[in-house]
Amino acid sequence: MKKLEMRGHISMRLKQVCVYADDIVLVTRTEQALINTFQKLKQEAIKYGLVINQNKTKYMKHSRVQTKVKNKEIEIEGMRIEEVNSAKYLRTIMNVDNLIEEEIKERIAAGNRSFFANKKIFQSELITRKTKERLYYMVSDQ
Repeated sequence: MKKLEMRGHISMRLKQVCVYADDIVLVTRTEQALINTFQKLKQEAIKYGLVINQNKTKYMKHSRVQTKVKNKEIEIEGMRIEEVNSAKYLRTIMNVDNLIEEEIKERIAAGNRSFFANKKIFQSELITRKTKERLYYMVSDQ
């Protein structure tokens, strides 16, 4: 990862690499910078015996001009990468419009699923209210 030159902030650089475990996000200002950074990442991954999953690899283009994706793909070293309108990274939904409504709806739905899956526990009189609150916060955080 050091060879990808990922230090600094995207406002002062042409590219930024965000890494957490096996999840990687490449943030670039131009399509050519994306291609170059992806090629370097792929070369470094191969050195360590890692493979980039083509089915999970997507890209998203942000612009001041609002445009919806029309199934555009780019090809880098024989790998076809699909353009998407939204993507999930570290349980956060990012989209081309930079809006959070989709994220809020997803979190509310997840909280409801967790609550109703454990409804009997929350309605039990054998468990104290404090324990139910702890359980609720633990389950709703997932």
